Amino acid sequence: MIYTCTFNPAIDLVLPVPTLTLGDLNRVSNEAFVPGGKGINMSVILRRLGHDNVATGFLGGFTGEYIKTALQAEDITPRFVTVDGITRMNVKLKGDVETEINASGPIVDVHAFNELMAYFESVLQTDDTVFLAGTAAPGMNADAYTAIAKLCAEKSVKLVLDTTKDYLTACLPYGPFIIKPNHHELGELFDVTIDNQASLIHYAKELQKRGAKNVLISQGGDGATLITETGDVYRSNIPKGTLVNSVGAGDSMLAGFMATYLQTQDYAKALQVGAATGSATAYQVGLATAQDVTTLVHEITVEKQED
Repeated sequence: MIYTCTFNPAIDLVLPVPTLTLGDLNRVSNEAFVPGGKGINMSVILRRLGHDNVATGFLGGFTGEYIKTALQAEDITPRFVTVDGITRMNVKLKGDVETEINASGPIVDVHAFNELMAYFESVLQTDDTVFLAGTAAPGMNADAYTAIAKLCAEKSVKLVLDTTKDYLTACLPYGPFIIKPNHHELGELFDVTIDNQASLIHYAKELQKRGAKNVLISQGGDGATLITETGDVYRSNIPKGTLVNSVGAGDSMLAGFMATYLQTQDYAKALQVGAATGSATAYQVGLATAQDVTTLVHEITVEKQED
């Protein structure tokens, strides 16, 4: 089974604002309410690409119920721990430039986290896959990430990890199956600027030395690079299109990659589909559909590179 875990989910309120005037009344012609959080995005993409999965994490209040209902409408099983407070709502302003206003979210205490860990301990089996994605909720720290990473290692479960610098670094000793920094985040991990492909590959391999099996690096308009646990290096382009909404694009790429890898064990094919999925999300409001991916995948070229 595939499980996704989102510690601090959200509803993204997406508002198209052609011209934003601070201190004045601004009106929009439409709005979209999108269940958000990296793991939740991944659950939706995985299901749309044919993979049953269970979405876990923490939810509270009327916004939490909205997210559960939306996931069930996608034929995803929600198995969240209920917390006090109200799951956050984030505002995404879409105009000439993108502006995001993210709320902090409810506190997750040790009792709630222990309930989630007990669930994982009872259900995880060898060769399951856990997507651990996003930032910590208030009340949590790196220990939450390492607890799940350690459990996955003990149970021979594939850990798909996409989180911020400190949490990612803390989990590396437990051998995550794949991590997905973008090229800016990769530089931040080593306090350097990544300005060419050679240095990108070098630092990705440094992460492998620290424990990551596979490293997938999104590079915006320059495509993506994958360094596999066997030492192969693959690079993809991106298809033509107009950026509409970058929120969820990286999540979509990683979910599209894993959806294909779990079916084929073919790294090159997985990168091709992953790049198409990320782009399909970036070119619209909301997350990519299977048809969106099919439309774009033939525009993706994957080349094997010498490092």
